[in-house]
Amino acid sequence: MKIDLEKFSRDCKSDFPANKKLKEKLKKTKPRDLDSTFHQLQEEAFLEIDCLDCANCCKTTSPIFIQTDIDRLSKTFRMKSSEFIDEYLYRDSDGDYVLKSAPCSFLGADNKCLVYEDRPKACREYPHTNRKNMLGILDLSLKNTLVCPAVLKIFYEIGKEYRK
Repeated sequence: MKIDLEKFSRDCKSDFPANKKLKEKLKKTKPRDLDSTFHQLQEEAFLEIDCLDCANCCKTTSPIFIQTDIDRLSKTFRMKSSEFIDEYLYRDSDGDYVLKSAPCSFLGADNKCLVYEDRPKACREYPHTNRKNMLGILDLSLKNTLVCPAVLKIFYEIGKEYRK
């Protein structure tokens, strides 16, 4: 299914207040049940949504680069870690290394990651909806409804149960 990013941008913003209320309700869910629900809905969402048709995460946000990511990518580019940092990263207000620019420097014109095998851990795990302890990252998941159509779909599907 081709993603219309302009429509997605409108939808996610208009749905945000309802999703924020839903997040508060979800905090009262048993952690194991919440994990199970998110994991099942993630599988279903990605049967419909192909990241390569979207890549909105790569176009609009930056992962956090931990030292092992920096070291691995530095090797890939045959650079010193400090050179990689100088070229691509800066420290944000939280002190984390993030990309200097968006879209991601490693995003190809075909929405494929040019460093896919060596991509940062945060990219490997995105959108984080298959983690254990979803309860602990509900704030992050809510933010990701503004970035990832699959996460927005997951919240929509969960919300159906709470609107009954």
